[in-house]
Amino acid sequence: MAAKVGSTVAWFCLRSQPKHEHIAAGHLRQIESVEVFNPRIRYTRPTRVGPATVTESMFPNYLFARFDWQTLLNRVHYAPGVSGIVHFGCKWPTVPDEAIEEIRRVLGTGGVHVISNDLAPGDAVSVSGGVFHGLNAIITQVMPGKERVLVLMDFLGRQTAVELKVQSIVKHGIGR
Repeated sequence: MAAKVGSTVAWFCLRSQPKHEHIAAGHLRQIESVEVFNPRIRYTRPTRVGPATVTESMFPNYLFARFDWQTLLNRVHYAPGVSGIVHFGCKWPTVPDEAIEEIRRVLGTGGVHVISNDLAPGDAVSVSGGVFHGLNAIITQVMPGKERVLVLMDFLGRQTAVELKVQSIVKHGIGR
C-alpha cells in the first residue's frame, strides 16, 4: 500500500521494551487501522543441554507500524510493550514503503528468515552440551551417513581430531 501525497498514514519505527517486540506487535495488531511488521530470524544456538532453535527479532528492540499518526499516535506510543516511537527532537521520521517491501521480499510471507545450520569442511563451530561444551573447533570432514562430523579442536594444549554428533555442534557467526 503506497502512501498518498499529503497522507498522514506512514510506516514508523517503534522501540519496544527489551525482548518484548512480539508482545508489542501483538498489542498493536489489536488496534484497528494499524499494520505491524516485526521481522524475525530463526537460528540454532548452543546451550548446555544441546543446540536449541530460537526465533528473535531481526532488529532487537525495534519493530515497524503503519498508521495514521494524526489519530493514532498516542494509542501506538502507549501500547503495552512499546517503549516509544523513534523520533529526533520534534522530527518523526517515516520509513519508506519501499524499505518495508524489500525486507518483506527477502523474508517471504512468514516474516521469518531461517539461518541455515548446514555444515561443511572449514566451518567454525562450537560444541553444545556434553563434556566438550563451549569448546570451539573447525570441521575437517562431514560424515552424513553417520550424522557425525570430524572436527579439529584445541584440547589440553594441542590440536586433537574428535568425532562428534552433528546435533552437538552449532556454526559460529549465528546469534548474539
